[in-house]
Amino acid sequence: MVNSARKPIKSTVIILKIWRFLLIIDAIFVLEFKIYTMKKITLSALLFIVSISLFAQENENQEILRQNEIKINMSNIIGFKWLDINYERLLNEESSIGFGTLISLDSKIEALDGYRTFSLTPYYRHFFSNKYAQGFFVEAFTMLHSGKQEFYNDYYDQQTNTYYSGNHEEKKFTDFAVGISVGGKFITKRGFIAEIYAGIGRDMFNQSDLEVVGRGGVSIGYRFQ
Repeated sequence: MVNSARKPIKSTVIILKIWRFLLIIDAIFVLEFKIYTMKKITLSALLFIVSISLFAQENENQEILRQNEIKINMSNIIGFKWLDINYERLLNEESSIGFGTLISLDSKIEALDGYRTFSLTPYYRHFFSNKYAQGFFVEAFTMLHSGKQEFYNDYYDQQTNTYYSGNHEEKKFTDFAVGISVGGKFITKRGFIAEIYAGIGRDMFNQSDLEVVGRGGVSIGYRFQ
């Protein structure tokens, strides 16, 4: 009778040991799965960070490689029928040099500084931005320009209280100006440019009655290697 009572006890102990062993195996499997999952997540995160870094480095390298710009001033074409084309060469991430050539397509249209017919404008720009040669800038420029001014020799007769029209005269001039401008340049990842700027200069030889020149507008263009 004693032996038959001990058999169920031994069977229960064996079952408990097997159950405990299965629990340990399950815990080990769960731990290994968590470690595998963490490794996979860590590896994926590292690959994502590396990809972002490489992409950013590639974009930065492309920006550095693109050192030349060609632009056309759209506001001068629309407002004054001036063909105003600019070339700009980047020196580094915060400075550039360039020159603009302006030709009047209609000499009868008067601008803010008279009937300008031609100008050649070298300039230097310094950028104040974390991005490569873009954003807010200050520009120093010189301008060799020519044009014409019209004069009407009208006079007033006090005795008859009458205005009389005199001779019409046209004076051509060529002068050299020095000035400063401020503006902003915006560039897409593919190199398309939009910029807006405005400036003023003073004639050095006083050949024009106005003695000042204007520079500015809205330009579009492209940055390339």
